[in-house]
Amino acid sequence: MPGRARANGEGSIFPYRNGFAAYVWVEKPDGKRGRKWVYGKTREEVHDKWIKLHGQAKAGPVATRSPTVGEYSGYWLREIVKPNLAPGSYVTYEVVVRLYLVPGLGRKRLDKLRVSDVQTWINEVGRTCQCCAQGKDERRKPAQRRCCALGRCCRDLPSATSVTHLRTVLRTLLSHAITEGLISRNVASLVKLPLVRKRKRKAWTSDEARRFLESARADDDPLYAAYVLVLVLGLRKGEMLGLTWADIDLDAGELTIDRQLQRVGAELLHRETKTAASDASLPLPDICTVALSRRRVAQTAARDAAGPAWQPSDLIFTTRYGRPVEPRNFNRFWDRRCGAAGVRRITVRDARRTCASLLADLDVHPRVAMQTLRHAQFAITMEIYTVVSSAATRDALKRLGSALDR
Repeated sequence: MPGRARANGEGSIFPYRNGFAAYVWVEKPDGKRGRKWVYGKTREEVHDKWIKLHGQAKAGPVATRSPTVGEYSGYWLREIVKPNLAPGSYVTYEVVVRLYLVPGLGRKRLDKLRVSDVQTWINEVGRTCQCCAQGKDERRKPAQRRCCALGRCCRDLPSATSVTHLRTVLRTLLSHAITEGLISRNVASLVKLPLVRKRKRKAWTSDEARRFLESARADDDPLYAAYVLVLVLGLRKGEMLGLTWADIDLDAGELTIDRQLQRVGAELLHRETKTAASDASLPLPDICTVALSRRRVAQTAARDAAGPAWQPSDLIFTTRYGRPVEPRNFNRFWDRRCGAAGVRRITVRDARRTCASLLADLDVHPRVAMQTLRHAQFAITMEIYTVVSSAATRDALKRLGSALDR
């Protein structure tokens, strides 16, 4: 028949606007039946989509309407991210979705999201003052407002690293949408981003680390042992603050890492480390065993002084009343000690890079240093480990691990 738009057996394919359309009756996620439509410029294109849609309908429920980015991001956070990722990852993703993704792209349908939409959004975020956009200064008390709420924009622009992180979160979300068959390509992977220049990490010399530790020991700093573990064993802040006395065997000279202390939103969590690769049993050099022995004596004295106010726990590093040490407060104590010792201020994270040179100065065997640093390759350890300090510095560091009564 002339002008026939449908081939035999294709009763649901027909001309539509400037192309063709088709539908299949499917079971929706809510259990009801409905039509799922597909469109294309040619009958062949629509036919291929129609066949694929039939297969999806036979496999299980099919959504008849594509959700918006805002709708899907709520489901993704609730059902995918929160049950399966670390609490810290969930909080990070939730902040990105709430402050950036939903305001910028929330009304866009997933199946209609284009590369240009994401590119425009990324560019706009990169040139927008986030103090203005999020009302940071506006939320302060009137007497404490100092910039944007007073008409003096502070130009709080996100860094290139932050912009890249936004794209990463959106790309992860869209990848899962592909897995669920909601979209066919990840447009976030195709946008152009500003070049991120890696920040050059800082580290102390062995002499600076020695001065820092000597200052803490001379002042009887209650966190002296914590500083030793960070510098000599390269422990991460959360790993060190999460250590319990059950993790330490002073007689055998061994420490076990399998938990961390982490601030996640309003909660302070004592939980497993982020990855299995972070777990380890490490040998304790003499300086560490002496520092931990001193810490045990100091904690016992603090518990006796606090009396009923003491909060029982097995944590090694606690406040004067037995409570866990807040990770942010430890940063403040670290910075204060840097000033007292007269050394360059570096972060706790950067201090981990000093570990290898200290182990060399303490005459720790390179293979033991490799185990301590948790390097996958011996060559990586030796590249740092072979840089040693003067004999005076080496002797001074060893004296830090001397007897308790000195």
